[in-house]
Amino acid sequence: MNNDRSQSPKERQNEHLELLAERIVDSLSKMTKTIMLKRFHLQFFVRLVIFIAVFAFYIKDKALFRQIILQPRIMDISIIHLLWVYFMVIMISHLIPREKLSMAMMKAYRSPQKKEEDYSELELMRFVRDQNVKAWLVMLVWLGLNGVLGVLYLFSLLDEADLLMATTFYFLSDYICILFFCPFQTLIMKNKCCINCRIYDWGHFMMFTPMLFIKNFFSWSLFFTSCVVLINWELKYAMHPERFWHGSSEKLRCENCNEQLCHFKKRRQLKSQLKSLTDEARKGEL
Repeated sequence: MNNDRSQSPKERQNEHLELLAERIVDSLSKMTKTIMLKRFHLQFFVRLVIFIAVFAFYIKDKALFRQIILQPRIMDISIIHLLWVYFMVIMISHLIPREKLSMAMMKAYRSPQKKEEDYSELELMRFVRDQNVKAWLVMLVWLGLNGVLGVLYLFSLLDEADLLMATTFYFLSDYICILFFCPFQTLIMKNKCCINCRIYDWGHFMMFTPMLFIKNFFSWSLFFTSCVVLINWELKYAMHPERFWHGSSEKLRCENCNEQLCHFKKRRQLKSQLKSLTDEARKGEL
C-alpha cells in the first residue's frame, strides 16, 4: 500500500498502460486458427476463384455472357447453369442443420444451456427489440442500394450481365464480411462477432436480390429460394430468441467459442488497441 501511495499519478498511469498492453499481447498469443476458420478460408478461396472466373468472362465477352444468362433452354449446359446448381446446393444446405456448419448458423437450431430462471426475460426482450430495429435498418439500407440497381436496369443503364456480376460480387463479399470486415456489423448491428450475429443467415437473400430483376427461371428460383432461407431464419428467431442472445446461451460467449471466425477482425482490433496504448505511453514520457 505504501508503494502505491508513493507512486506519482504518471507512474501509476504508466503501470496501468503496461498491464493493459500485457493483456493484449497475451490475447494475441492465444489466438489460433481453428479447423472451422481454416474451412472458411478454403470456402473464401473457392468463392474468390469463382468471382475471378466470372469476372474474366464478363470482361472478355459481355455480350455472350448476357446471352447465356437469358438462355431459356436447360439442355445447353454452361457456366451459368453450374453456378445456379452451386448456389442452390448452398442454400438448401442452410435449411438442413448439420454439425459441420458454424455456430453462427447452428445457434438457430440449438437450445441454450441455461434455464429461463437463470437469465432475465426482460433483458432478453430488450435485446430482441434492439436487434430487430437494427435488422430493419439493415434491410432498408440493402433494399435501397439494390433499388438503385433496379432503377438503372429499368432505364437500360445496366443489363442482365451487370446484375449477375453484382450477385457474384455479393457472393464473395459474404465471406469478406465474415472473415475480414463487415460494414453492417461495424456501423449498424454492433454485434461482437458473426457467432452473435442477428442477421447471419440473411446472406443469401442479400446475394440474390439483384436476381429479382431478371425474368427467367434460374434467376427467380435463386431469389425466391433465398427468401425461403430468410423466412426460415426469421421464424427461428421469432420462436426462440433465447438461442440468439449470449446472455441466455453460453455457447455464444467468447470464452466458449471454438471457431474464432473473428480471428482477423479481433487481431486487427487488438493491434490497434496496442498501438494506441504505445502512443499514449510515449506521450506520457514527453
